[in-house]
Amino acid sequence: MVGAVMTRNASPGFLFLLISFGTILGIAGTDLVLPAVPTMPRELGGTPALAQMVLAAYAAGTLVGLLTFGELGARYSPRKLLVWSLGLLATTSILSAFAPNLQWLIALRFAQGAFGSGPAVFAPGFIQGLYTGEKAAGMFGRLGSIESLTPALAPLAGAFLLKVGGWEASFLVLGGCAAFCSIASRAYSRSLPDRPGALEVHRSYFSILQNADFLRHALSQAFSLAGILIFVFGAPAVMTEVLGGGIQDFIVLQICGIANFILASNLSNMLAQKFGVERMIFIGTAGLSVGFLLILAYVGIGGESLIILVPLWVLTNGAFGIRGPVGFHQAIIASKGDHSRGAALIVAAILGVTAAGTAGAAPFLIMGWWPLALTSCLTALSALLSLTLIPRSRSRP
Repeated sequence: MVGAVMTRNASPGFLFLLISFGTILGIAGTDLVLPAVPTMPRELGGTPALAQMVLAAYAAGTLVGLLTFGELGARYSPRKLLVWSLGLLATTSILSAFAPNLQWLIALRFAQGAFGSGPAVFAPGFIQGLYTGEKAAGMFGRLGSIESLTPALAPLAGAFLLKVGGWEASFLVLGGCAAFCSIASRAYSRSLPDRPGALEVHRSYFSILQNADFLRHALSQAFSLAGILIFVFGAPAVMTEVLGGGIQDFIVLQICGIANFILASNLSNMLAQKFGVERMIFIGTAGLSVGFLLILAYVGIGGESLIILVPLWVLTNGAFGIRGPVGFHQAIIASKGDHSRGAALIVAAILGVTAAGTAGAAPFLIMGWWPLALTSCLTALSALLSLTLIPRSRSRP
């Protein structure tokens, strides 16, 4: 059916939007569902800790899919793989809405994450084929900003869908959007570089990981964003199931954090040009660690008030906004031309750390904020250690 769609030509700007939309869907597969997770034990049976595995399974599946698509993209047409990836994401998303219990949903979520990871792998190669020179570098930074912003905005949309359509609504909307994007990608496929990988220097995952510059930037990016995501993933369960609040408390927390993230991320490139990329990445990472340390200190003494938590969360999001876009771009540059495998490793690391942290904190969320804050704090400190302990490479790209 997809193969019968007539192909059309499109401008690079339109194709960038299409590629970005596909990437957003893969990332939003976790965050769009997030507000519904606390309600799943009541709807599908099981425990709150098992419901957290709905998030961890998607992240683990995405990790496997990223590495798999990274290899497939070097052997087969990425634009065909993009269409199949989005089509299978649509199928598993819709099937998830009809899962009879949490165990089935967790299994489907693993498959959903694996199938939906293709766009994140192929996007850098497509961009490299559509743009050249400084324009390509600018579009890489823009893609990094979009990928960093999605986890902040998607939970708000998920909360709205939960209210109007129940826990199934997020899966149905995600499935519909993925189906649309798959059809559109097929329709405009000939405008995408047929083999964007041919423009890249293909290397093994192991050889990329031997590059100290890539390792320090990829790990610092992964630990930084994972620290944010772990906290976001667990916050609805703590606020609604443990503290007895409503999902509106989570929405307030996210809106305030998002506003400062957007402001900081828009200033990120300008600050990097003025004060230096490495300096701003370090400052943002240090600020992120300080923000989580302050959150941990407050909840460690029994603090629960949003009046205190919101400003601390705003500080934390702003710090990540400073380092997020330029940190992602530096990691891609450090892959030395193999953008597909480089991007796959970066996003796989983000989701791998997120899955491990989410699964590790899940059994202890009944105790309140502090297990979640401790896990995020240790993750953020790992990002800072990655920058300080891994030496810069002396080699040139």
